[in-house]
Amino acid sequence: MNTQFDDFIDVLKVLVRAPSVTGSEHSFYRVLQRELEERGAKVSWYEGLLVAQGNKPNSAMFSAHIDRHGLICTGPNEFQYAAFVAGSRSDLLGNSVSEQLINKIVDRFNDADVIAYEPWSGAYLGRGQIHKSYICEYRNNLIFEIDGLNHLLAGTPVAFTDKLEINQGYLSSQLDNVLTAAALVHLFSLGFEGTAFFTAQEEAGKSWRYLLEWFRRFGQSANNLIVVDTSPYPDTQAADQQKIVLRHRDANAFFDVKMSEKIENICQNQHISYAYKDDFISAKNREIEKTGGELLSYGSTEMGRIIQASNGVVTGTTIQVPTTGYHTMEETASVESIKAFLSVLMALSN
Repeated sequence: MNTQFDDFIDVLKVLVRAPSVTGSEHSFYRVLQRELEERGAKVSWYEGLLVAQGNKPNSAMFSAHIDRHGLICTGPNEFQYAAFVAGSRSDLLGNSVSEQLINKIVDRFNDADVIAYEPWSGAYLGRGQIHKSYICEYRNNLIFEIDGLNHLLAGTPVAFTDKLEINQGYLSSQLDNVLTAAALVHLFSLGFEGTAFFTAQEEAGKSWRYLLEWFRRFGQSANNLIVVDTSPYPDTQAADQQKIVLRHRDANAFFDVKMSEKIENICQNQHISYAYKDDFISAKNREIEKTGGELLSYGSTEMGRIIQASNGVVTGTTIQVPTTGYHTMEETASVESIKAFLSVLMALSN
């Protein structure tokens, strides 16, 4: 299939440069609205959700989250990881998921360049560089100190400075999840007439709630949804074993079998290699069990959460692009995987 890949890259470059910190996505929605309406989509805004529809809105339904990791100003020259604040997960007792993660990421962003922006309009408020990050023993949370942004007021979002790199058949950037958001925008250029959802605050674990509210109000008797995302692998060799990543399940629920089989058939007809991420995790866990190590989680996805909470109102599955460098500024995906991903979305759209 002709995915018009160069046009997709143009869209991706525009969206990569538009900040969208978790909890402060409104200005990114403005950029999305412009790009979608230029491609003929009808756009509606809801709390935490932007909905783009063509002339046959029930023909296919895709969802991508649009928030990316960044910081939020919480005091004079004091910044915290935005997803932790937006998710209200730090209970100061040391036992929340986010508090267990902060030790892994405490040094990840030292010397990173950042920009501050006004969350409603996206207006530029200055740039700086992270010079220190540490865990505050009193608040038990991750704190950043930044050179150049001591004028900011509490509540101001700060995004990592980002641009798209293309090198030897791979794309690199803070891809999660601007990559799949750009893919859904690009679908409208290719004649997509269904519905695309763009959700906020997925990294804080809230996006599924906004999506479920929409389905409860506007959904049909059968709501088959496909959530698109990136999927982390430990290295390039593991990621390149498949072009497309599917799932039977996550930690919350089992996904729709018939829809997964339909995607399998498309991949087979187009000679696209695919694999199930939960099978990969299960195989890893069998190895870990032999050594007595800590087992890997199946992960908590937007699709699994909405299936679990909807009591049959929404069902579906997920399609993911395999990547390395997850949740960093150098998350990387192969061009071949992205082309295959676009081709599968086009086939499902038709």
